[in-house]
Amino acid sequence: MVLGYCQDVPYSYTTFPNIVGHRSRQDLEMGAEYLLLSVIQGLLNGECSPDIRLLGCSVLAPRCEDGRVIKPCRSSCEIVKKSCVHAFEAIQMAWPYFLDCDRFFVGDEEGCYDPLSDLKAKQEVAFSNISDGGLSTILQFTYHSNAQMFSILKKTAAKCSHISRAYSIGRSVEGKDLLVFEFATNPGQHDLLKPEIKLIGNMHGNEVLGRQLLIYLAQYMCSEYLLGNERIQAIINTTRVHILPSMNPDGYEIAASEVADRNDPENIYQEGHEYNGWTSGRTNAQNIDLNRNFPDLTSIFYNRRRFRHFRSDHIPIPDSYWINKVVAPETYAIMKWIRSIPFVISASLHGGELVISYPFDFSRHPHEDKMYSPTPDEQIFKQLARIYADAHATMSNNDTERCGASFANKGGITNGAQWYSFAGGMSDFNYLHSNCYEITVELGCDKFPSEEELYPEWLRNKEALLSFMESAHRGIKGIVKDERGNGIEGATVSIKGIRHDITTAEDGDYWRLLNPGIHIVTAAASGYTKVTKRINLPRSVKVGRVDFVLKKVPQEPSLDYFNIPELDNYERFDPFNQFEQYTQRELGENGEERTEKPWWWAYFSQSGISAPTWLLRNY
Repeated sequence: MVLGYCQDVPYSYTTFPNIVGHRSRQDLEMGAEYLLLSVIQGLLNGECSPDIRLLGCSVLAPRCEDGRVIKPCRSSCEIVKKSCVHAFEAIQMAWPYFLDCDRFFVGDEEGCYDPLSDLKAKQEVAFSNISDGGLSTILQFTYHSNAQMFSILKKTAAKCSHISRAYSIGRSVEGKDLLVFEFATNPGQHDLLKPEIKLIGNMHGNEVLGRQLLIYLAQYMCSEYLLGNERIQAIINTTRVHILPSMNPDGYEIAASEVADRNDPENIYQEGHEYNGWTSGRTNAQNIDLNRNFPDLTSIFYNRRRFRHFRSDHIPIPDSYWINKVVAPETYAIMKWIRSIPFVISASLHGGELVISYPFDFSRHPHEDKMYSPTPDEQIFKQLARIYADAHATMSNNDTERCGASFANKGGITNGAQWYSFAGGMSDFNYLHSNCYEITVELGCDKFPSEEELYPEWLRNKEALLSFMESAHRGIKGIVKDERGNGIEGATVSIKGIRHDITTAEDGDYWRLLNPGIHIVTAAASGYTKVTKRINLPRSVKVGRVDFVLKKVPQEPSLDYFNIPELDNYERFDPFNQFEQYTQRELGENGEERTEKPWWWAYFSQSGISAPTWLLRNY
């Protein structure tokens, strides 16, 4: 064995032609396959090294004993592929053809060998010195690039594949995945009566602490679940959690590059992290502030709230929004996500202050920028805000240093419009278009803190994040069924005295956040009788079960909710196919698909070898 990148394989002799057909050592060394092995550690930022390289050597320079080739084991290949394929996906690279587990690897019955045997033996010795057997994750309190973030999330999903997955809800302007990490006992599907929650970070690209905290949270919850942490297991076993660390990956890159420039010792205009312009990277690549880009349903609510039969929830998106506004692809993706999953609560993590704000964010008087503007669920929102603020290490303390505004006497929470008013915000949209109650978490004065602050900030916020997730289990939940026991989708559940209804999910289940006390609850659906119940929710019970059975009745024209023509428009989304451009691929002159080559393509195209098109995912 004289190949430089295969010196540490667990055997001494190889032979040619190899398993994929290279006829000589020179032939192999001039090929793209061997070049890939030489650069793979750098391309994947050290991930899956040396596993991938050793696996590749077992095919390109196979083991030779007694004049015959011994092929590597298929089981070894499958283990590596399962844990490493995400790293290739993160850089838009296809899994290498010569690592096809079915084609070039064989089963134990055919006399294979494990090319990773020596590596595993060394790892076992190392793990034997760790009390938990290596289940825990050592969090790296450094900033992560977009590629590193994608890689960490997918690697974590592979580690906890039975309770998690990573999935994309869309792409940014520059084509980066909006990657969500999900925890659930049945990843990818809604479980009856389990509330769904979402946590969103980095909506403004230069507000980066929330992004990092959510990356840490995904890693922490995965490891702690495996280690038997009962609290984490209870959260994941009873709740479906969706974590979107970066809603604005394009803006993050601009902000991060500017901070890197300011840390350059040759830059005479250094201002450091804390003075990150407060604007550089805030918007997306179209220069759109994403938290001003959602439909302004709050104005519709204010204009029509005096009408007796106006419904103040699930307000449709007006067609004028699609006509008059440039809708960012990131905004579009979030709206589709909100409409597709029955979220109960949500938190959007920002920076620039130390406070929790809650809807409405848009003032009820158009000429008043700082006017208290409560929703019908003011008490619920205040409770949600207090849960996070009180569990945070310093947010609710009176003596905590603030960033200009004074929230100490309010316990670290504020009504959004009373702080400052703006239209088109994401939290107002969540509340008025769906069942979801979203708060805005302002994590601190410094929008782009130094890396030394990341670990202390994690300690300040970890308990608050966990407490907030647990708060989805407050109030009442249940199923609205017909007389045959079938769940009724889209039924309304209303509370007397709160003019904001929620609707049932696909299987008829619902969740209604409520504070303790006596409540009058009504379930109704078009074509069915209404059923009303009086319930007592004691302080000792966090969530109560209240089911309804509705009887079918002949439909008659009436002036109730269900016969207002405007409600038919709720399903009307992107009516002018404005976003078809984001799903169509560019075609060349002869109709072939034309795709931009990824950044790593230069490694191969400039080396004079035959282009490895087998590494392109869409080839």
